[in-house]
Amino acid sequence: MKHPTSRALHTYWNRLRGERCAPERSEIEPGEIRHLLADSLILEIGLPMREAHLRLAGTRVCALFGRELRGLPFGGLWEPDAALAGPAHAESWRILEIVAGEGVGAVMGLRGHTAAGEGLDLELLLLPLRHRGRTHARMLGTLSPLTVPHWIGLRPLIRLETVSLRILGSGARPLPDAVPPAPANDAAPVRRGHLLVHRGGRA
Repeated sequence: MKHPTSRALHTYWNRLRGERCAPERSEIEPGEIRHLLADSLILEIGLPMREAHLRLAGTRVCALFGRELRGLPFGGLWEPDAALAGPAHAESWRILEIVAGEGVGAVMGLRGHTAAGEGLDLELLLLPLRHRGRTHARMLGTLSPLTVPHWIGLRPLIRLETVSLRILGSGARPLPDAVPPAPANDAAPVRRGHLLVHRGGRA
């Protein structure tokens, strides 16, 4: 994980879960992570899978896109018209299936794009949460820019694309082809098409 916000949330989540695959949603105490809330999000996963919406999105996350994100489809951050269900939308679902289905975290390197053609590198952390005993109901995460350009807050991001993926607590897994990868901060990534998948550890 490159961003300190991702590392801080992962440390908190890891402490809460103990020996379990994930903590309960009710165990999350906002006061304990108040310095992370502006960059945080919670996803609500519908049953059957392939229905995910942003249940909560922090102020800085919403500011990246210039609008309130609560209630919007998660896949719509990649493809604004989520009904198209194109390759990027399918890729975002594949990642949700891994996190929810296997009880592991995921760190994604993303590239955000504005209508004016600017690009912004971001890091997305997704962690599973249990909700009333169900393991496929919620996810906790952060979305943080790796740099803060002068135009941020003035020109919103209109779409995301995936650059790299690391599964925490598991080996590398195949994904659909994605955009050419950006350099990572760790060694020996595994290439899956045009995507780099980085092996991660539990901590």
